[in-house]
Formats: sequence, C-alpha cells, structure tokens
Amino acid sequence: MTCKEFVDFMMTYLDGELPEAERARFEAHLKDCTCCLHFMETYRQAVAMGKKCHNCEEDGQTLSSNVPEHLIQAILAARRRPTPD
Repeated sequence: MTCKEFVDFMMTYLDGELPEAERARFEAHLKDCTCCLHFMETYRQAVAMGKKCHNCEEDGQTLSSNVPEHLIQAILAARRRPTPD
C-alpha cells in the first residue's frame, strides 16, 4: 500500500468499514511507515475534535472563541494549498 492509498482509506478504517484484506494491508503500512503513523494519530485527534464540536452545536452550546489567530491562519493557508496527486 502506498501513502496515497493509505490516506484514501483512513476514514473507512476509523469507521471500522474496511474489508479484512484491505485492513490488513492498511495496518501493515501503518506499522512500517512512521509518517503515516503520525498522520493517522493527528487525523484521529482531528476527527475526535470535530465530533466534539458537532456535539456542542447540537446541544446549543457555543464553541470557545479563544482560538489563536495564528492557528486559524495556518488552517486557512493549508486549505488553499493544492493537494498532491
């Protein structure tokens, strides 16, 4: 499995919907590639934070406005970057 394929399967893997053969390939790549391991860890954190924010909005709570401006700018800059093929 390539790193590109790995990224394509991340959400399916986290949802537990990856077929057994693909899951084995995914986990083997995760074991061998420290870059993808780190990416997966940060991806899990981002998904958890997104779910937490979504739950706050459903409960009528507001999110903290104490997000540092440099973080907001970094996220916006990353979104504007073209994705590698």
